[in-house]
Order: sequence, then C-alpha cells, then structure tokens
Amino acid sequence: MNILGVDYGKNKIGLAWLQTGLDIILPFGLIEEKTRQRQLEKLAKIIKEENIDKIIFGFPLTLEDMSENQNTKRIKLFAEDLYKLTKKEFQFADERLTTAEARSMDGDATLDEKAAMLILKTYLDN
Repeated sequence: MNILGVDYGKNKIGLAWLQTGLDIILPFGLIEEKTRQRQLEKLAKIIKEENIDKIIFGFPLTLEDMSENQNTKRIKLFAEDLYKLTKKEFQFADERLTTAEARSMDGDATLDEKAAMLILKTYLDN
C-alpha cells in the first residue's frame, strides 16, 4: 500500500511517501501552487501517477485543549475536495509540534517535507 503524508499549508504543501512493508518514510516533494484549485489538481495528479492508496493529512489541533480551529477546518475542506477528485481514502494525524521537530532533523529534505514525514510517523505509531 502506498501512503502519502501531507503537511498542508496555504502557500506550500509538503509531501512524504511510505510503502507499507518497507516501512521507510521518504520525502516526496513540495507543491507550491498559488491557488487552492491548482493545489488540488497537482495533488490529485501525483496521487494518480504514483498509485497512492491512502492520504494522511496533518491535523493541527490547538495545543492547549486539542480543539479544532480555522486551520483544521480548512484542512478538512481541502481533504474532502481532494476525495471528490480522487476517491482515495484519507485520514488525519496529529501534527502538533511537527514543524518544531522538523527543524531539528538532519537531511536535505525541506522543512515541509520533514513535517510530512513526521505526520506519517505519527500515523504509523498510532
């Protein structure tokens, strides 16, 4: 099964990839489209071309009380719209503090790719 981790941001979307069985999470690039529609189209194209089976979105709950906020609502809507285009299963994984942890990681991957890698790791660990 091919699983795509997504660190969704307004300007950049970090991606990470995992093939179950191999259990190695790899950085998988950035989407830097200016409009939401172009982001959806580009991500849908990647999902089709790479035979992605499942998408895991980072879900930025509020640190204090783990409640939803404007960002979580925006990500939910994006995930639902992506599902309409791809019909691929999606889930959410807690992404609190992933950017801070990503900053401390070594390697050539971008910050957004590292955050997506951590989102997949959180998903696997739970």
